[in-house]
Amino acid sequence: MAQEELQLHEGLEATCWELLQQVTDPEIPVISMVEMGMIHKVRVEADVVHVEVLPTFVGCPALEIMKKNITEKLVEAEGINQVQVVFVYDPAWTSDRIALDARDKLKSFGIAPPPLDFKPGDTWEVACPYCDSPYTQIENLFGPAACRSILYCRHCKNPFEALKPIY
Repeated sequence: MAQEELQLHEGLEATCWELLQQVTDPEIPVISMVEMGMIHKVRVEADVVHVEVLPTFVGCPALEIMKKNITEKLVEAEGINQVQVVFVYDPAWTSDRIALDARDKLKSFGIAPPPLDFKPGDTWEVACPYCDSPYTQIENLFGPAACRSILYCRHCKNPFEALKPIY
């Protein structure tokens, strides 16, 4: 590959990553799929961009929406005529892939972020995203998605969701 062509592909890949910052999680519109750590790889060949996406769990019902949103956003890039989105499960998505600054966005949306560096056997302690109280209890281990639980804050009396630690 000629040096000029290589630089063009690297420029297009950078543009694609910037555009992907605008593609939000279909269920959490305050956070991008990049911030969630779901975009694994972006590769450009000629006028085709290949995107590898790590779903947060197998069987996520939002996969087709993600694929559509990624495709619609990336065809906006000059020089891109085709987008191929592939969902990959190796490596598996983990909750540690969520960007540090995105954790505050989750809290602003009423979702407690998962703990960092969670290990098997660790106690899952969840602070309320509204008042930051640790005085919370799990109401239902299964929330609106398999990766979330429903909790209740006994301090501010608000129900909320928490992203489960997935390692």
